[in-house]
Amino acid sequence: MENGSSTAVRWGFQGNKGLSKASAITIRGILNEVMENIDKADPRPIIPLGHGDPSAFPCFRTTPFAEDAIADAVRSAKFNGYSPTVGILPARRAIAEYLSKDLPYKLSPDDVYLTIGCTQAIEVMLTVLARPNANILLPRPGFPLYEARAAFSHLEVRHYDLLPEKGWEVDLDAVEALADENTVAMAIINPGNPCGNVFTYQHLKQVAKTARKLGILVIADEVYDHLTFGSNPFVPMGVFGSIAPVITVGSISKRWIVPVDCIKGFLNISADPATFIQGAIPQILEKTKDDFFSKIVNVLREAADICYYGIKEIPCISCPSKPEGSMFVMVKLNLSLLEDIKDDIDFSFKLAKEESVIVLPGVAVGLKNWLRITFAIEPSSLEEGLGRIKAFYQRHAKKQ
Repeated sequence: MENGSSTAVRWGFQGNKGLSKASAITIRGILNEVMENIDKADPRPIIPLGHGDPSAFPCFRTTPFAEDAIADAVRSAKFNGYSPTVGILPARRAIAEYLSKDLPYKLSPDDVYLTIGCTQAIEVMLTVLARPNANILLPRPGFPLYEARAAFSHLEVRHYDLLPEKGWEVDLDAVEALADENTVAMAIINPGNPCGNVFTYQHLKQVAKTARKLGILVIADEVYDHLTFGSNPFVPMGVFGSIAPVITVGSISKRWIVPVDCIKGFLNISADPATFIQGAIPQILEKTKDDFFSKIVNVLREAADICYYGIKEIPCISCPSKPEGSMFVMVKLNLSLLEDIKDDIDFSFKLAKEESVIVLPGVAVGLKNWLRITFAIEPSSLEEGLGRIKAFYQRHAKKQ
């Protein structure tokens, strides 16, 4: 409307309400709400047991080989132009060779698509699968970005349960009961986020056989591949690619990237990973020594022990099984032992306000009145954080 005009203009645009709905169910969205409850007057450092970003802590600093590789790629001036939408060939070739070490067959560069982390890989997969009336089977608990992207793409979500009494295995009977002629895929996360479980070879083979029986794709989210420290070794879902079609999604930011025509079509209209990062990938994969990974796994093993046994000292939360992989554990909240806590969200908000400790309410990952705790922080900070949670319990414990 021009200045001075009294004529009302009806504008034909408005915000996309679907974006607000989708962002509300993301981990970042909920953790931001929890953070708003922090008491700014509390002089103690905030203990972040809610996110999965260990890079802020010295014991999880990345290898110098990765830092040097990125600096060398920038200085070379060879990676200043546009990238092919699927990723530059040397990077895809290096990734294919790296992943093939764990598979009974050899991948080619054409099997690899580079995205801006696992987040964009999920966006790509769910967008290309979202035909009219399609549905996808997702784990509960799980990683809520899948639900957010499915909602944005109008892809129906059907949840199957992970079974805590069976080490968080997939309820395969539920998967079969949920699937119909419009089911396009099922997603599995291994090692588990948020549960810290690691699927056995036998269980993954049954997952593949179930997918074959139903005629659906398996999206294998393996962001935490090889970050295992229990009795079950990591087995890539791609091992069972001869049984059912598998798309693997991963992220160089965790262990240090993968997730046929539809994918290429989508990548033609989306952003690419930074070319200098792609340029650094061959050197990162070639020069990083095994002892770097061993060190990280040992730190995680120590932290998982501290977390598991520390939780046992806090009566209002319980852990169904010791974490064996990734950076997380799910704990069940016993509200009957607490005087004035309504649910997991109330627990998380009050814990942030009173103790400056951040945990993720379980409702964010599909399990109400559970909590997800991250143990990928400095061991001393983890011990302090668990101590503060114990003090919080003692303050709110129901009087006997």
